[in-house]
Amino acid sequence: MESAILEQLQKLPESGQQEALRYIEALVMEYSRSGKNVASSPVKKRQAGMMKGTFVLPLADDFNAPLEDFQEYMA
Repeated sequence: MESAILEQLQKLPESGQQEALRYIEALVMEYSRSGKNVASSPVKKRQAGMMKGTFVLPLADDFNAPLEDFQEYMA
């Protein structure tokens, strides 16, 4: 099928090829909106721990200690 499409596409002038490309792009968008299968580039899976060590903040030694502002609520 692909070879037949390419063969016919090569017979068109460049302006016809551009029009065919726009039509194909519109078809792909329509198929993707309707949930029909459209061949696409594979989606990379996320890898656990990929960002490990990226967001390191200097934490105070008393980070987990209760705040003075909330002493009245904790009593």
